[in-house]
Amino acid sequence: MSQKIGLVTGGSRGLGKNTALAMAAKGIDVILTYHSQHTSAQAVVAEITAMGRKAAALQLDVTDSSGFKEFSQQIATLLQTNWQTESLDYVVNNAGTGIYAPFAETTEEQFDQMVNTHLKSVFFLTQKLLPLIRNGGRIVNLSSGLARFAMPGYSAYAAMKGGIEVLTRYMAKELGARQIAVNTVAPGAIETDFGQGVVRDNQDINAHIASQTAMGRVGLPDDIGPMIASLLSEDNRWVNAQRIEVSGGMLI
Repeated sequence: MSQKIGLVTGGSRGLGKNTALAMAAKGIDVILTYHSQHTSAQAVVAEITAMGRKAAALQLDVTDSSGFKEFSQQIATLLQTNWQTESLDYVVNNAGTGIYAPFAETTEEQFDQMVNTHLKSVFFLTQKLLPLIRNGGRIVNLSSGLARFAMPGYSAYAAMKGGIEVLTRYMAKELGARQIAVNTVAPGAIETDFGQGVVRDNQDINAHIASQTAMGRVGLPDDIGPMIASLLSEDNRWVNAQRIEVSGGMLI
């Protein structure tokens, strides 16, 4: 059996980092991308290497689709150089940022930023990577609980995640002939630096979310990364075109 290799975008911090480490713990080698946090990305690579797995980090600005062709060529070269292979097994489209702005005050610039970061990037980056994804591989796209329930201030961000959920089903339909499964994972509120760390650092918001969650607390990165890693495994090979919310039962 050939060594499994996965790509995680935005893998230098937060959920991406946690997912990369969880994948490595399951015996998967990892290529992760980072935007500006080179030192943090290299620290994740070192941590994965210390676990006995191979890892590498590449810089990628997911908001600039003009660089995706070159990036896919970099991935192809890296696969040949480090793994002597031509194929990836898994792609986790995780990279993203959030904005908080009421609908009435959201600017066109902010909206376009969300389109480029969360929707256009997933569409065209995955498109460019398709020749490198092996038949029988798996793709996971990240959505959000905010695509199911509404909280004021997140209309632009959540609208993109709604688009991702529809796109996932179309990808699953069209890539099924290659036995590539495509699913969406939708985290609930998580204690990370996402959105300026508001869930982690604002105790009032944290307590409110905990009170609205069946499990009685806010989510942690360790609640998400291992779930994504398990979704990639053969145990879940028949799960396809699904939206799986990982929120501890938030707002049910």
